[in-house]
Amino acid sequence: MKRLLFILCLGTCSSIVGQDNIIMNLQKESQKVIKLKTDADQSKKWQKGILYNLTFSQASLSNWAAGGDKFSISIGSILNMYARYSKEKLRWDNNFDFNLGYVNSTSLGSRKNDDRFDFVSKVGYSVNTKTNLAFLSNLRSGFFKGYTFSGTKKNFTSNFMSPGYLLNSAGFDFRPKKTISLFLSPFTARWVFVTDPVLSQKGLYGVKTGQTSNFELGAYATINYLKEINPNVVYKTKLDLFSNYRNNPQNIDVFMTNVLSVKISKFFNVTWGVDLIYDDDAKLFGPNKNLPALQFKSLIGLGIQLKK
Repeated sequence: MKRLLFILCLGTCSSIVGQDNIIMNLQKESQKVIKLKTDADQSKKWQKGILYNLTFSQASLSNWAAGGDKFSISIGSILNMYARYSKEKLRWDNNFDFNLGYVNSTSLGSRKNDDRFDFVSKVGYSVNTKTNLAFLSNLRSGFFKGYTFSGTKKNFTSNFMSPGYLLNSAGFDFRPKKTISLFLSPFTARWVFVTDPVLSQKGLYGVKTGQTSNFELGAYATINYLKEINPNVVYKTKLDLFSNYRNNPQNIDVFMTNVLSVKISKFFNVTWGVDLIYDDDAKLFGPNKNLPALQFKSLIGLGIQLKK
């Protein structure tokens, strides 16, 4: 009888110890799973990147307010930086583009040809899988002096924040596919700046003579499209449209950039960029240099591309 009781006690203790070990192992495993999920969620919150191009290019310009020759050979650099935050229903996209180029012109000698920076920040709250309520801010200008040319005579037309454009807009951000986004706003505030004193006295870009800024209220739309055609070919385009309710709303301002990039080796690529601008207030063209016109720039280049 004593032996039987001893065996039963021993079995009961073994069972309890075994159950404790099982429970402890389950707890450890559950903690591992939770930790892995947390790390994965953290890594998805921020996405950051830098793309840099140094390009030897052939450029063609027509009615380009920022200045340059109709045909030229140039060296240019393009810097793109982005940071994107995503958590649950919140999304925050930041993008900065900076272009800087120098030209070797057979008729007018070496000089700066083109520079532009464009910063866009957009915060959105998800309504459904394809639509966000969003607020967008955009600052766009150049850093250095720009000229247009009539023969060998140059005409000073642009400088830092002359013109400069600051836009604040609330609206809807549609993302029907991963490759495309469409932002629409019926009410958008835009400020046009001409801070250079010489250009301010000319009354350019819709800013009255002697003043440094002009406020506009209108409708705004921007379309962004990025398509990886194959691992070596990428096409990117951006189209901005703005209608000023306060002055000739039927004359829509257009700003469009297109870049086709073809990777030919680990570090080298060929790019073709086409920019189109129509600004009803950029009255710098025509026989008397007092009319708006469609501005066109085409840039074909072979260069070095670095990503991070």
